Amino acid sequence: MTVVLRRVNRALLGLAGLLLVLAGGAVLAAGLDAPVPSWWPWSGPSDVLLSAADRQRWRDEGWWWPVVIAVLGLVVLLALWWLLVQFRRARLREIVVDTGDGEEAVLRGRALEAVLEADATAQEGVARARVSLTGRRGAPRTRVALLLEPYAAPEDALRTLSTEALAHARTSTGLPALPTEARLRAVKHRARRVT
Repeated sequence: MTVVLRRVNRALLGLAGLLLVLAGGAVLAAGLDAPVPSWWPWSGPSDVLLSAADRQRWRDEGWWWPVVIAVLGLVVLLALWWLLVQFRRARLREIVVDTGDGEEAVLRGRALEAVLEADATAQEGVARARVSLTGRRGAPRTRVALLLEPYAAPEDALRTLSTEALAHARTSTGLPALPTEARLRAVKHRARRVT
């Protein structure tokens, strides 16, 4: 399903881009007084998008311009939403686990994320942990964000994460590897006054 959505998304983006490039090129050509097709509504640099008659056509209708502005605003909001969705990384919903008898089991991604977060948060010096799974069902990847206490050593936190939490996850899922991107931040705290 995700692959289909990704392909539809790419096709729609490609189509929208192609239409915008063609329309922009035709408007640029008309503005530069280059030859344009006979059906094109603007044929030269002196043409306008809406003539005075077109602009005044609906002037007596009080609902017309608010509806036009609302529709254009909705189009802008949908375009912004679509743009923001492009930067969101898709989370992995499930992982395929080899049961050892030739069959496969499916593990929910959120369940593994919750266990990894609990294991990482239980580490000494970790105030909070956030884990998200990405990648494919058979080859998941993890992104871990650790919020460290002021006294915690980043090297120790990474070593413990790798040797305990991630090792447990690899062992329990039967994965040969679990590539991980870890980001560490320190808890903001006030400096203590020493007297």
